[in-house]
This record gives sequence, C-alpha cells and structure tokens, in this order.
Amino acid sequence: MGTWAGASLMSDKFNIYINRILSAEGDYTDNEKDPGNWTSGKIGVGELRGTKFGISAASYPNLDIKNLTRDQAIDIYRQNFWESCHADDLPDAVAYSAMDGAVNSGCVRSIMWVQSAAGVADDGRWGPHTASAVAASDPNDLLLKYNAYRLKFMVKLKAWDTFSAGWANRIANNLLYGAEDN
Repeated sequence: MGTWAGASLMSDKFNIYINRILSAEGDYTDNEKDPGNWTSGKIGVGELRGTKFGISAASYPNLDIKNLTRDQAIDIYRQNFWESCHADDLPDAVAYSAMDGAVNSGCVRSIMWVQSAAGVADDGRWGPHTASAVAASDPNDLLLKYNAYRLKFMVKLKAWDTFSAGWANRIANNLLYGAEDN
C-alpha cells in the first residue's frame, strides 16, 4: 500500500479493506447468545433479528437485517464505520484495525484506542490534537498498542467466555494485516 507521511493518503483503502470485513463477518446469523442480534442490544430483550455482513440488529433495529444486500452493507460500512472512525486519516498499518474495532465495539471506542495508542487523552472524539499525535506516531507502534488496548478491553466483556476464541483470532489477523499493509 502507501507509505505513511502523517497525513491522509487520499487513497481509497476502504475498497481493499471492506472485503476483509465482509469475510470476517460472514453471512446471516441469529445466535440468541449474541446481544448484537437483538434489537435492544441485550440478550432476550426486543426482537431477535440477527446480524448479516456484520450489520447488527442492535445497531440498526429498524433495518431488515435478513434481506440486507452486500451493497447496502458496504454503504453502511463506508459511512458509519470507515468515515466515522477517520480510517483514511490513519497509517495504512492501523486503518483496517480501526475500522474492524469500530465494527465490533463502536467508532467512539475505536477512536479511544487510537488515542490511547498515540498517547493522548482518550475522549473518543477525533480532532486536531488526535490527528497530530497520530501523525507523530510510528505506525507499527500505533498498530501494536491499538490492538493491545482493544484486547485488554475485550477480555473484560461479559461475552468474552462465549466469543473469546473468535475475537482473539480476529485481533491476531488484524496484526497480520497491519504488517502486510505497512
């Protein structure tokens, strides 16, 4: 991919990375033990509408998840995850991890991990201070720290016992992708 010069590369990394996300997320599932499959985000509360292409009923309770098309999912990912977590403003090595983290834990949380990795206050809001700290960071250090903060967060989740193997494997893959993208 490109080299990181501390500013947006103006490339469309999204088109490369979206296929990774869609492969990791898979097709339709309605596992009742997954809070994301419930419209309320809580197991057994609301309607069990499932998740498709990683787009969940918890995040999109009014969306017809079962009939969601790949193109609709891609539009949602570009606007609500890629752009919202400022992935185009991140080094190539980190951009995919940030998008993937936003998919699993929300954009605010993903930005918080970026901020922690860059050594600034983790308020979850992207601004000039965060952008400057990211630009001054070594991309590989940022990647490693980002994924370390993500993993530390995830092991504290109630669902860790149920989903830990998949989540840990996904984070390991993100580190491999980061090395490839660097």
